[in-house]
Amino acid sequence: MPVFCLQAQTKSDLTKHYEAYYAQMKKQGDIQGIIDAMTHLNVLQPSPARLDTLAYVYMSDGRYLQALNTIGIDPNPSDSDIALEVKAVSLKSLGEPERAIPHFNEMFKRKPNTQIAYELADLNLQLGKLEEAKKHINYGMANVNDTTMKAYYESNQPYQVPLKAGFYYLKGILVFNENKTENIDTAVGFFDQAMQIAPNFNLAKISKEALLSQKNNGAQPKN
Repeated sequence: MPVFCLQAQTKSDLTKHYEAYYAQMKKQGDIQGIIDAMTHLNVLQPSPARLDTLAYVYMSDGRYLQALNTIGIDPNPSDSDIALEVKAVSLKSLGEPERAIPHFNEMFKRKPNTQIAYELADLNLQLGKLEEAKKHINYGMANVNDTTMKAYYESNQPYQVPLKAGFYYLKGILVFNENKTENIDTAVGFFDQAMQIAPNFNLAKISKEALLSQKNNGAQPKN
């Protein structure tokens, strides 16, 4: 038998083996096993879809650097929806809002929705891009429904609130940043609206208390 036929057969056998291994690891919920199987399959039969899947598994496991090392960080018009999500979420999670925004923008362009609008508003607020943030907050408040939820992780115990409350919270952050001396009461009003929708909204509560403390301290006469 010619050598190349033997090699082809061996490669085919290996591919079948790792496909079966991948299926078994998926069944067992073994994330590292899934990653190992996908890595071998990508070596044996490289494909953008497999790379995207591998990157998505890394991202879902909180391994953001590995996810980005798998598919890169630069915007690419040919990126799949999965690749876009991996790049956007991973860069955001690694504290790279400026690099994350183009990917979220492309996601929003392809499939506008309130969850992506929230992420864009939040990231633009972090960068002080208030007009961009306002655009996405306005979209979110006009289109959000009462059943969509948003998770927050700033406390020891993660919790969820209606996304509508999240937009009221962002509106408070926005108006405060527009004028940090004159807009404290207006911002607090938006935090109150957020907490009316979600009494457990810890982040809105903390933000309200911080602004009221700032206001009270500023009102105290200096010695």
